[in-house]
Amino acid sequence: MPQTQKDRPWLIRTYAGHSTAEASNALYRSNLAKGQTGLSVAFDLPTQTGYDSDHVLARGEVGKVGVPVCHLGDMRALFDQIPLEQMNTSMTINATAPWLLALYIAVAEEQGADVSKLQGTVQNDLIKEYLSRGTYICPPRPSLKMIADVAEYCYSNVPKWNPMNVCSYHLQEAGATPEQELAFALATAQAVLDELKPRIAPEDFPALVGRISFFVNAGIRFVTEMCKMRAFVDLWDEICEKRYGVGDPKFRRFRYGVQVNSLGLTEQQPENNVYRILIEMLAVTLSKKARARAVQLPAWNEALGLPRPWDQQWSMRMQQILAYETDLLEFGDLFDGNPAVDAKVEELKDGARAELKNLEGMGGAVASIEYMKGRLVDSNAERLNRIERNETVVVGVNKWTEGEASPLQTEDGGIMVVDPAVEAGQIARLDSWRAERDGAAVRAALAALRDAARKGSNIMPPSIAAAKAGVTTGEWAEEMRKAYGTYRGPTGVSGSPSNKTEGLDDLRAEVDAVSDRLGRRLKLLVGKPGLDGHSNGAEQIAFRARDCGMDISYDGIRMTPEELVAQAIEDKAHVVGLSILSGSHLPLVEDVMERLRAAGLMSVPVVVGGIIPDDDAEKMYEMGVSRVYTPKDFEINTIMSDIITLAAHQLDAAE
Repeated sequence: MPQTQKDRPWLIRTYAGHSTAEASNALYRSNLAKGQTGLSVAFDLPTQTGYDSDHVLARGEVGKVGVPVCHLGDMRALFDQIPLEQMNTSMTINATAPWLLALYIAVAEEQGADVSKLQGTVQNDLIKEYLSRGTYICPPRPSLKMIADVAEYCYSNVPKWNPMNVCSYHLQEAGATPEQELAFALATAQAVLDELKPRIAPEDFPALVGRISFFVNAGIRFVTEMCKMRAFVDLWDEICEKRYGVGDPKFRRFRYGVQVNSLGLTEQQPENNVYRILIEMLAVTLSKKARARAVQLPAWNEALGLPRPWDQQWSMRMQQILAYETDLLEFGDLFDGNPAVDAKVEELKDGARAELKNLEGMGGAVASIEYMKGRLVDSNAERLNRIERNETVVVGVNKWTEGEASPLQTEDGGIMVVDPAVEAGQIARLDSWRAERDGAAVRAALAALRDAARKGSNIMPPSIAAAKAGVTTGEWAEEMRKAYGTYRGPTGVSGSPSNKTEGLDDLRAEVDAVSDRLGRRLKLLVGKPGLDGHSNGAEQIAFRARDCGMDISYDGIRMTPEELVAQAIEDKAHVVGLSILSGSHLPLVEDVMERLRAAGLMSVPVVVGGIIPDDDAEKMYEMGVSRVYTPKDFEINTIMSDIITLAAHQLDAAE
């Protein structure tokens, strides 16, 4: 029987931000006018990793995967004519979360808002950044301290704000099984609460627990994913009650937002992604017990590049049709008492509990980062193997690959392209900001920030003061780097010889033959230039190359072109592989090729992988790149064969 009262819909969001604060503001106001009920802000990679737009590492990245926010003026422009007191804003920001929240609070105060009424979320989950996404700055322990700073400050000053959003989304994208996603996310939440507990009066701690939220991924196996959400609800309730003694059920609620699985979007037959997105949304909406509090959907074309406003609108309309046209919200939970669902939920809970116990035995989430990273790389390798072996069907990729050309990909290529001039414009505005601000006030604010970091005080109050004084994102982050150091996360890829030879005998024999001719092991340098932290592809290439018997060199993310070329020289690399998924591929590849040419290494073949439009691929071939791979090139063994062939051709040319 239907309920007497219809449930309120979830918050309807799209993940958006690009080029400039002004352009992103126009997009936000347009989306809100179309019926979007909350904002989800995407920041560009320099902003996420604490660099100003004119830093050397920011080259090619400004405004590409989100909006650049260098200072209070940018944040002011971003939310122009948007009353923050009335808004629910999710900011996908981690390492610089204290700073971006400080800027947000400063703008809200300028608007005359009651800060205590602000609602929204900063993601602020650094542990998953070490495991999957790569936008970290400082080492784990001080990062955990800063997460706790935000939570402690928000509890007292911005009580409706979610200070930390445990993000299992990128864990699934990195290859996590449902059990791993459950366990690793819950272990992260425990690490944060363990850090917070000594800071908060015991009588206030349950309410603080109630402000911890989650951001979850929903994949295509939607029955399993729905059961995973129900398992999350049960396990979180269990942890809050038994581990932390939270008696009030309302503080034990599993509160989560979701974006469905961008990993599952295909470059091939991209129109099929519309169905994938819809089906994945059902996993987080059908079950009332485990329904998301907020949903944001990718656009059908995000495997190709940045979506256009129309593409985002199409995804938003999916949510609106389900929420407002169907009768879903008129009923209670549709799955209570279902034996198949109950059995699957219990299976997932048992698996997650076992993994949690394992992590506890290692000392918790922070102490287990390297272990978890290795598990994710292994799981992702197995996932890709199943696709390559056709054991996992992906329509249009490994089955039913013939299809009609999509009329959705019009003369603009079906994606939005950020004008390269955006970067120069942003840098010019940044220069003007620095020139016009009160230098003495900035120096005083930075000194106060430095003092707070050195003493271990809460960094939120001096961060807000610094925001108002005109401090920039790069300046704030540099103080954190000075105080706490920088960090290079584990790659999850061992350089040790591998015993995994299944299906690789022919490739290993080819590697042996070429290596004999070279006089040493075929050396593959895998590099990630720039700030892009999406390392899954690079990891899997390095992983498979090792299994094929190559000598691999892969030092992880965030390398400059200068560093990569220096490494190629030092390693005497036979082939260089570059992975860039953030849209900065053209300037970064051009820089690498010019440096290789200057070093006399133009004979070394270079291969590039990423989300690369055909026109950009042609430009790279003109630069001298030997091969370009995009997500449609899912057969890694074919890429391995190409690398071996390129090394052999280099030998032939030399002889």
